[in-house]
Amino acid sequence: MMRNHYIKTGFIIAIVAFCIWQIYPPEKKIKKGLDLQGGVHIVLEVQQPPEGDKSMSDVTQRALEIIRNRVDGLGVSEPVIQREGVNRIIVDLPGIKDTQRAIDIIGKTALLEFRLVEEDPKKLSDALKGDSEVLKDYEVLYMHQKDERGIVRETNPILVKRVPELTGAGLSDAFVGYGPSGFPEVNFVLNKEGAAKFAAVTGENIGRRLAIVLDGVVKSAPVIRDRIPDGRGQISGDFKMEEARELAIILRAGALPAEVKIIYQQVVGPTLGKEYIEKSLRASLFGVIIVVLFMIVYYYAFGFLADLAMGINLLLLLAFMSMFKGVLTLPGIAGIALTCGMAVDANILIFERIREELRQGKSAKAAIDAGYHRAWSAILDSNITTIITGAILFFLGEGPIKGFGLTLSVGIIANLFTAVFATKAIVDFIIANKSIEKLRI
Repeated sequence: MMRNHYIKTGFIIAIVAFCIWQIYPPEKKIKKGLDLQGGVHIVLEVQQPPEGDKSMSDVTQRALEIIRNRVDGLGVSEPVIQREGVNRIIVDLPGIKDTQRAIDIIGKTALLEFRLVEEDPKKLSDALKGDSEVLKDYEVLYMHQKDERGIVRETNPILVKRVPELTGAGLSDAFVGYGPSGFPEVNFVLNKEGAAKFAAVTGENIGRRLAIVLDGVVKSAPVIRDRIPDGRGQISGDFKMEEARELAIILRAGALPAEVKIIYQQVVGPTLGKEYIEKSLRASLFGVIIVVLFMIVYYYAFGFLADLAMGINLLLLLAFMSMFKGVLTLPGIAGIALTCGMAVDANILIFERIREELRQGKSAKAAIDAGYHRAWSAILDSNITTIITGAILFFLGEGPIKGFGLTLSVGIIANLFTAVFATKAIVDFIIANKSIEKLRI
């Protein structure tokens, strides 16, 4: 019999140790939301694409997936990316430092095209003069270059075909490398279908220039020296390393299906987040202290056990968030504070039931067993309804509401373990050691 008590007690100690190991150090293990550590909040609006037959809802969903891939490439921890209405996308990037870089990467259309260059200078001259016959099949594009002051200027007009030979839809990978000149360049790899098209285009146009165009700007226009069968190429230009990395991220994620406009952006400073978290933690701490003191004063040693169970409950909750990369937000902290109150609610039901059994003249052991057994149905009913509410908030809510639902639901589930199993195991261990007289209720 004693062996079972030792096993249960050892199991509880092992769980506590695991939780402490899982959440230490908390500043690294617990992810904080935008409202706690600052960052940038962006509202994007997807414009109607030129092809009117496409569903706006489908276009927005595709844009959301591409933006999510781009944000993943930025390495932002726990971003929140969600739809709002038919054509709006909300992006929250916690802890981001270079906000302008993030905005540029998220909002860039990144339409990559490969277009053959028309070398006839007369046609270029006529196109620059607005000749409609030439402009029917061709388009004048420019290369962008930075001057010594860093100002971008349009230079070197190039006449290219209006219909691209290939687009970035066939791209499977893009990464940064260094060209023969030692400057950064973006290497790209095409998928099987794209590589076949690229091989055909380069094989049929040896000696011609093939312009690599990104969002209507000619990045480079190399001469095709030979057929390229492996679907690999380079985009060179006046790149800095950071610019080359950004371009690689954008190309890997793919081009947006339509233009995206930023209609609202707000930078949330870390000072504001720090002020909020300090006030929220202070309020939560005061609430916990009041609950702890009340339980000890009203239920004596059993109240101390309830407080111990509440501490284990908090450890389980934080360990769960650390393991599954949950995000702690201000509403999440409110959920934790509420969980602390709910954590002792089950113990109060049990302790009051034990007092009733003692008044009926039962022994301490019999009263304790009956109290835990008969209070279980009421505890289960009250907690199940709260778990259902928290689950609805988590699965149907977004942003802060989701965080509140997560902490509330997980905290209540942990409460069922700590209130019923943990405290009962400790009490049984004390009874087995014949120290029941030390417990007062």
